Amino acid sequence: MNTILAKIDYDDPDLSQIRKAADILKRGGLVAFPTETVYGLGGNGLDALAGKKIYEAKGRPSDNPLILHISDISMLSRIVSEIPKKAYAIMEKFWPGPLTLIFPKADIVPYEITGGLETVAVRFPSHKIAQLLIKEADLPIAGPSANSSGKPSPTRASHVMYDLSGRIDMILDAGATEVGLESTILDITSEVPVLLRPGAITREMIEEVIGKIEVDPAVFLKPSKDLVPKAPGMKYTHYSPKADITLVRGDLEKVVQKINSLTLEDEKKGVKVGIMATTQTKDKYKSGTVLVVGDREKPETIGSNLFKILRKFDFLEVDVVYSEVFDESGEGVAIMNRLNKSAGYKYIDV
Repeated sequence: MNTILAKIDYDDPDLSQIRKAADILKRGGLVAFPTETVYGLGGNGLDALAGKKIYEAKGRPSDNPLILHISDISMLSRIVSEIPKKAYAIMEKFWPGPLTLIFPKADIVPYEITGGLETVAVRFPSHKIAQLLIKEADLPIAGPSANSSGKPSPTRASHVMYDLSGRIDMILDAGATEVGLESTILDITSEVPVLLRPGAITREMIEEVIGKIEVDPAVFLKPSKDLVPKAPGMKYTHYSPKADITLVRGDLEKVVQKINSLTLEDEKKGVKVGIMATTQTKDKYKSGTVLVVGDREKPETIGSNLFKILRKFDFLEVDVVYSEVFDESGEGVAIMNRLNKSAGYKYIDV
C-alpha cells in the first residue's frame, strides 16, 4: 500500500485533501489525522471491518478499546444509549478538548470498536483539522494513537510515517501537536465517575466541576494481563522506545549524581547512554546524550515533549536511557503514568 502524505495548513486548510481523506474513511480505509493531543489513526467508527483494520495496522490487541471522535455534541446521540446528568456539566466545560468520556454504547457501535465492552469511549477534539475531517466524513471516527502498538505516541506526522507507512491509506500532516499526551479518560457510567487515564485535563480540574471522582488503581499500577481494560492503555505496556529506560528517583541533586555515575560505568562498557533531563539540570550532566524534555516549573512543556524525546532517543540509537522523575500533581500524574509504562516501572531509588 502506498501511504499518501498530505500537508495541511492549519489556518488555511486545503479542503480537497480533507475531502479525499473523508472519502477514504467512508470507503473503509484508514487515515492518520492530527488532534490537539497526538496523531490519531482514523477509521469509520461504525464499521467493524474498519475497526479490525486499525488493530491490524497498529499490531494492537483487540481487547484494547478504541475512542470515537465526534465533531459536534449532536453526534453523541447516535453512538451512546444514555447520557448521565454529570456528563452535561463536564462536556460544557471541557469539550471540545483533550477529555474522553465513557458512556453506555448504542447498538450501532460494533463490539470490534469497544473491545467487546458495553461501553464506548467518546471525545470531541478541539483541533480544527480533526473537526473538519469528522464533519466531512459525517461519521464518528475511531482514532487510537497512530503508532505501532507499544511505541511512543506520535506527535508529528513523521512519527506516523515511520511507524505506519505502507499500512494505512493517508496521513494528514498539520505539524506538531500541542498537548503531546493522549486525552484524559473519565468513566461516567458509575454513580461516582472514575478517572481511567490521566491527561492534561486533571483530576482537580474535573472535581471543580462535578465534585469528587475516583481514580482507577490501574493508573498507578503495573499493567496486568488479567485486567479487563475499560479504556485504552490500561492493560499493556506502552510508550516504549527501543532503549531500556530506568527512572531514577530521589533528591534531585542525588539523582543527577547517580545518573552521572551510571553513565560513566555504562560508557566504559561501550554502552551508549541517553539522559532525559530538564532545563534545570541539563548542564549538570557530564557525559551521555542529554535531551531536555522541558521545564520542571512548567509541567505542560514536559507533557508536550515527552513522546518526541522518547522517539528521538530511538533516532539517536542509544542503548539505555536514564530519566529523572517528576512531581505527581496536576499534569504530573499523566506524565509519570506514561513514563512508568515506558520504563516498565523500573526504578532506582537514591
